[in-house]
Amino acid sequence: MFEVLMTEEQKKLRDEVRDLVKSVPRQLILDMDADRISFPTEFLKEAGRRNLLGLRFPRKWGGRELTWTEELIAMEEIGTLGICFGCQYGLVSIVGETLNVYGTDEQKEKYLKPTLAGEMYCAEALTEPRGGSDFFGATTTARKEGDHYILNGQKRFVVGAEGADYFAVYAKTDPDAEPHKSLSLLIVERGEGVVVKHVYGLMGARGNGTGRLLFRDVRVPLENLVGEENEATRIFWQMMIPERLASGITSARAALALATRYANRRKAFGQPIRNFQAVSFKIADCITKLDAVTAFAHTVAKIVQDELGSAGYRRRLVSEVKKFSTQTQWEVLNDCMQILGGIGYTNALPVERELRGARLATIWTGTTEIQNMIIQHEYFKEVLKRGIEGRDIAADVPLTEEELAEEIIYE
Repeated sequence: MFEVLMTEEQKKLRDEVRDLVKSVPRQLILDMDADRISFPTEFLKEAGRRNLLGLRFPRKWGGRELTWTEELIAMEEIGTLGICFGCQYGLVSIVGETLNVYGTDEQKEKYLKPTLAGEMYCAEALTEPRGGSDFFGATTTARKEGDHYILNGQKRFVVGAEGADYFAVYAKTDPDAEPHKSLSLLIVERGEGVVVKHVYGLMGARGNGTGRLLFRDVRVPLENLVGEENEATRIFWQMMIPERLASGITSARAALALATRYANRRKAFGQPIRNFQAVSFKIADCITKLDAVTAFAHTVAKIVQDELGSAGYRRRLVSEVKKFSTQTQWEVLNDCMQILGGIGYTNALPVERELRGARLATIWTGTTEIQNMIIQHEYFKEVLKRGIEGRDIAADVPLTEEELAEEIIYE
């Protein structure tokens, strides 16, 4: 859908990413879904070798200094491989965002640069056993002792845990402060005291190295603090931009194309099933939704790139993209399976694998319900702050002011 608006340079980038995607062995995808491979190391190495990781970051650290638009173009191509590959590709952008915006040059040289080269692998550690959506209620602690922090606690559902060389860990450094002013972000290397456990039998999104992290008196150098102590809330919200905006490009487009080709060839009652409105109208609804998501995601990407409007306004739009795109992906993949019928429910076609993975997208990086909280909160603030702009439609009724006072009761 977006192709007609692409520049020649953007099309060239798309073709580069498309070539990377075509190079991924079919067996790797199958082995990851079967949990025979726990982390797609070779994929990240190859993406780094081709200079296709962290496209938005400065060339100094190995990026290409491109924009959010180019990143979404790349993500759409990566998405055809499935949610796991999109997630690993996106993690570089997510963790890299914190280092690029808030990290020191020393941290960027040590961690960001080799990550973009595909020589070092990262993961983010946010969720805890007692707190999924309650991120700011974290109980993992980091106590300062000399020139180190002593880190204790645990994180769960850490994507990439089994393959990561280092983790972006949010920990409470001021237990007496209010939650939003108590957290710090630390770069924690895999090593002594860091225990990685693979304990999940995931419904989908397998092969991502998802695991649990246990921190037992881990000594983290003070220089591994990202940004200021107790100021990680700002970093968290910055991290959520790539985390949620990248969800705006779904992997369902490839599945819909597959279902469309199937509908053109599959016959029932003596004719192709595309001739039945029950099928063809589903396809019409699906492509309309996907085009709407793509247009919305690219619009918001431009707003974020140019820092238009307030931070709260951008936060609302990013949450809307995450909500809209993940719900749309789930709906479209369900319709694709319905079009495919019984064969779609088997592993003879990849839609069942995509559907299993898509269910996770409405949960991770902030559930749909959390996005609703953010959206309504920021929108209330906007509407009430600016008051009535333009025509006051409340006055366009046949009642007098006295009659309205009798009809509309606020208290």
